[in-house]
Amino acid sequence: MKIAIEAQRIFRTNKHGMDFVALETIRELQKTDHENEYYILVAPGEDRCLQASDNVHIVEIKCPTYPLWEQVALPSAIREIKPDIIHCTSNTAPLFCPAPLVLTLHDIIFLEKRAHNNKSMYQNMGWYYRRFVVPRVLAKCKQIITVSQFECNRIRETLHLPEEQIIAIHNGFSNRFHPLKETYTVTKKYIPAKEYLFFLGNTDPKKNTPCTLKAYSIYVKQSSNPLPLLIADLKEEVIHQILKQEGIEEIKPMLYSPGYITHSDLPAIYNAAKTFLYTSLRESFGIPLLEAMACGTPVVTSNTSAIPEVAGEGAILVDPTDADAIAAQILKLEQDTAYREQQIAYGLERTKQFSWQHTAEQLLKVYRSIKK
Repeated sequence: MKIAIEAQRIFRTNKHGMDFVALETIRELQKTDHENEYYILVAPGEDRCLQASDNVHIVEIKCPTYPLWEQVALPSAIREIKPDIIHCTSNTAPLFCPAPLVLTLHDIIFLEKRAHNNKSMYQNMGWYYRRFVVPRVLAKCKQIITVSQFECNRIRETLHLPEEQIIAIHNGFSNRFHPLKETYTVTKKYIPAKEYLFFLGNTDPKKNTPCTLKAYSIYVKQSSNPLPLLIADLKEEVIHQILKQEGIEEIKPMLYSPGYITHSDLPAIYNAAKTFLYTSLRESFGIPLLEAMACGTPVVTSNTSAIPEVAGEGAILVDPTDADAIAAQILKLEQDTAYREQQIAYGLERTKQFSWQHTAEQLLKVYRSIKK
């Protein structure tokens, strides 16, 4: 079987969630499946994170913008390759696709009412593009894959899809995330303190940055020895604006915001963190949750969307809109050693249920079912 996989942005330096899902799944297919022929369709980039092999071919497609790449250049490449299946991995696909289409639809957040406006022009443009394209390609999909049962049910009910057209395949996490003994040689690049709290924030309203910073300010007031907060992927001027808006500017000296943290440094970052804050309002899965748990780091996370499905019943699940509740759990982990050790053990055990190998196995079953 000849399988084409769209993975447009995996070669870019600053990768994000969907890029890693595509990359790690392809790597696992490359390791385990030697029967099928794969064509990985990518845009040029500096991070050559995937190498060709006997049955895995990398096809670079040059085009100036994402929409033109996907709607014009990608279909042209597919016509040349003539695959049995084309798998588009990042929510959208060509409106006119010249091969049987499998689509990974990570979520339908872009079809839901926005709680707040996004200040990022890039993310706003992507939001409108997905709103236009996705409803128009779904009917053309042989199979739609999403990443959690929560999201599967939500997509099926919202878009009135046949039950058999959409399935859930859980994500995994890289085995590079595990307990480490020496971390400071890496973490000192981002924060001088050896112990800290860690939060992955960005301008997307679903990341719940204002309430999380409010919770941190409450923790700082109540702790006898408050730890600094490392914030990834958020510019200092955006943080300053939020602090001013929330009336908590006094915590600014406790915050460190180095911007994008290289993915290879994240295992050390998680390991050194005393607590990881994953307090999103809405997630379709939540790979960072697993990464932190696998490193032996306690996690304070949300009781909404797909997060409880991934975190499990033994996790610390709080209302992400309740700053006092978030702060109380940070304090409890700091002050109650037994509770902290219990959460560490739980997280290490929970992550055994997830792997990219299992993800790839399930995906291969989908490919085979379409070819029949």
